[in-house]
Amino acid sequence: MSRLDVAGFPRENNAPGLEGDITFRPLAESDLAQMQSWLSTGHVSEWYPIDDIAKPSLDVVRGHYLPMIRGEERTHPYVISMDGVDIGFIQTYLIRDHPQYAEAVQVDQGAAGVDLFIGEADAVHRGLGPPVLRRFLLDVIFGEMSASECIIGPQPQNAAAIRAYEKTGFKYLKTVQAPGSPGEGHEYLMRIERSALDS
Repeated sequence: MSRLDVAGFPRENNAPGLEGDITFRPLAESDLAQMQSWLSTGHVSEWYPIDDIAKPSLDVVRGHYLPMIRGEERTHPYVISMDGVDIGFIQTYLIRDHPQYAEAVQVDQGAAGVDLFIGEADAVHRGLGPPVLRRFLLDVIFGEMSASECIIGPQPQNAAAIRAYEKTGFKYLKTVQAPGSPGEGHEYLMRIERSALDS
């Protein structure tokens, strides 16, 4: 399955813009033109080509996300908003619902996966990755979904994403080759449990 990385997430712990109200709403068909725009920006397309297309057309984006929006696929997509302004995308899924990927990563049966990016250029390099991810973990993955743990799989060369995930509390688990992943298909698999968010 396709993997998303945090594109251009934080370089500094004290970056501005961390005080905003972070919320999530389900991705809707009316959001897909905005998604196409985000996916065509360099800081996103470098790490997340849709169907191996770095700058996908609106038709490609619709074909990729409409099954999720309609509930035909067991992946739950959301728009990330800060202070009411849409800034990016995040999705989650139970890993066991994707058998090929589950076979590749070999993690707990109750594990959820998460993928995300910040699409708005003005929101990049502001240190938003960890607070966005932490809020989503608490509210959705360990909240609504009651997952046992969460897995994320950036490409090994995406150092910025890996640093952002480490700041959130994710720890390196193993490197795997996963079906549908971009590039050579390798993922730098990282894991977090609910207790890591209490510190």
